Amino acid sequence: MPHKMLKLSTLAILVAGASQASAAVYDIQQVNENSTLVDQPYPVQSDRALTYVSTGIESSGSDASCFTTNCTNNTYKVTGQALRGSQGKPLEETVAYNANEQHVNNESSLWNYCSYNLGYESCKDWAKREFFGVGYTDEQEWEQPGLGGLQKKSAAWVKGYSSNSQGLVDGTPVTTFASNPDKYQGTQKDNLGSFNGLAEESIDSTVNGVVGDFVYGITSSALFNNSHGNPRAFDKRGFVNVGGNDIALDPVAKKDASPLVSNMGQTQANAGILFNDQLLVVGSSAYSPSFYGKDGNGNLRQDEDKLPNVEDILNTGTPTLDFNRFKTCATDSSTNLYANWECQFSTFANEAAFWLVDANGDVKPGSISAGSGDQRDGLAVIDRDNEDLSFQASAKSVALVDGLPLAAGYSTSNVLDDFYAMQAAYFKADNADLISWTRTFVPGLSIKPGDDRDFTYTIANAVNNQSMIVGDAKGNGEKPLRAYVYKIGDSSAQFLDKLVPSLFFKDSNSHASALNNHDQVVGWVDTTNGTKVERKHRAFTYIAGDTQGPLASKNAWLLDDLVNGAPGANQYRIINATGINDAGVISATALYCDNGHDDNGYDNTSLNAYCKGGEAGAEKYVSVKLTPIKGAKASDIIKRAEQEDEPVKRSGGSLGILALTALGFIGFRRRK
Repeated sequence: MPHKMLKLSTLAILVAGASQASAAVYDIQQVNENSTLVDQPYPVQSDRALTYVSTGIESSGSDASCFTTNCTNNTYKVTGQALRGSQGKPLEETVAYNANEQHVNNESSLWNYCSYNLGYESCKDWAKREFFGVGYTDEQEWEQPGLGGLQKKSAAWVKGYSSNSQGLVDGTPVTTFASNPDKYQGTQKDNLGSFNGLAEESIDSTVNGVVGDFVYGITSSALFNNSHGNPRAFDKRGFVNVGGNDIALDPVAKKDASPLVSNMGQTQANAGILFNDQLLVVGSSAYSPSFYGKDGNGNLRQDEDKLPNVEDILNTGTPTLDFNRFKTCATDSSTNLYANWECQFSTFANEAAFWLVDANGDVKPGSISAGSGDQRDGLAVIDRDNEDLSFQASAKSVALVDGLPLAAGYSTSNVLDDFYAMQAAYFKADNADLISWTRTFVPGLSIKPGDDRDFTYTIANAVNNQSMIVGDAKGNGEKPLRAYVYKIGDSSAQFLDKLVPSLFFKDSNSHASALNNHDQVVGWVDTTNGTKVERKHRAFTYIAGDTQGPLASKNAWLLDDLVNGAPGANQYRIINATGINDAGVISATALYCDNGHDDNGYDNTSLNAYCKGGEAGAEKYVSVKLTPIKGAKASDIIKRAEQEDEPVKRSGGSLGILALTALGFIGFRRRK
């Protein structure tokens, strides 16, 4: 009776597995949802829940790892953003989608971007969603627009605007200087007009970090009103809040900047650390218009495609948008910048920049890119052979190495004197006064001329105090986005699809967003394969350095597997990890299943399980915090099934790896 013996053996394994303690190495906790966007008036009424996304986690300082210390009640803050709908041009990107030509300004350009870089069969719908908003009505886009979308922001001069995004700390909204008309300090501020009672409800913002008493991020200007239209003072501007002071981070190149740059130039606050008892925040700063300027030969070049057609924004021919008026925004210092709608579409060349902010709110700005006037790092504003390409640089992250700041991000290189390209770079401060920095491109990520080149652009997203850098390299055309790690001094960056091919399969897209000072990396990776479609992806962690608790060196896991078995974990599927501190606490964005049943959660614990019943609105995006469990062991990690099949339903304790192995031998098969 061998079959009976097999059944009894299997049952014994199942019983043994079920008696184990709950398996997981991280607990998962949802961040509060208190955005006031739901209370603001909006032209499109919808019952759709706001999208909550995380952007980072507060530093843990010198606190011990949560794998060795009980951190159940940790108070590390999660920063994030609430979104009403699609953004069209994400606030956090220096140039939209890292497309240096800066032509993303209408539905057609979004479609072209998607077709060339993503290759989706659904690019038409993707472009419409990003332009008209989430939930737009097909064939009636202009009459019944959706939530958010680039069209609404582009039409604000004529139509007005209601906020689409709001920066948060632990789910609580953060008010920036942009809500106070007295905080606008440009030389043409008197031309802006009135700041009415609804101006605050026209601001978009995101919070990127919390360091001690400092909060920083990016905000748009509020919408003003004058006799010409509804101008914004600027499109985006970095901010810092400290000690009751709400501070604007103005463009750093004021002495040689045009009025357009000093008044309307964009800045971004991407990352920050404490340096000599001050906040050192790094990001990018506009220094010249990029639609009209000088190339490397000293010739003036212009790119008319950076000004959209009015019919693409309003579905009508009036009022007109004229490129000759657009040029005066850059060339005539007497021009009233807030009298011309064209000026609202200004695009800029941007440099890597920093701002030192003390506890009193005093600011010392500076450039990380070398040079002044029309030159940065030896390059002119505009490529002499391609008038659509301009110099772009940004610092995305910063750490202290040997007492001096080390920033990482990207800068522009002139590839074999053929074209401007954005390449991953790091910037070392030469001394403590931060007057000069040395730029170095990350090796192994070179961009070559020609349509068959490997990469379109490369970026460094994060750096730590061990001089390790993580980032992404975007494959040319439809080639994938690939996450990499690089230790300064090594000969080349290493791609995660080569280091951990079991998780990062061939041609999978992946993104490395952050790492801590123990060389633990987090981000997202594709978990489904397919061509011409938007694939599902899930958050991961990779241990680039020494073993962390139960997580072995040089290994990678999906975070869904690491929370599998934790209380409430089956209500979530974690799609993107955005930050990790030295205690090992992770910030992430997840899908949350709330279907109104007593047993809320997905049908089973498999990776791609359904939200029970599939009711509309049951699954939504939320911000979460993952905390390591003290004493967790490698045996507590139980990998989820890939598809909706569930080998064994859990009731209380975990089944353990032995049960899954036994089931494999008796014919359990996952659907492909």
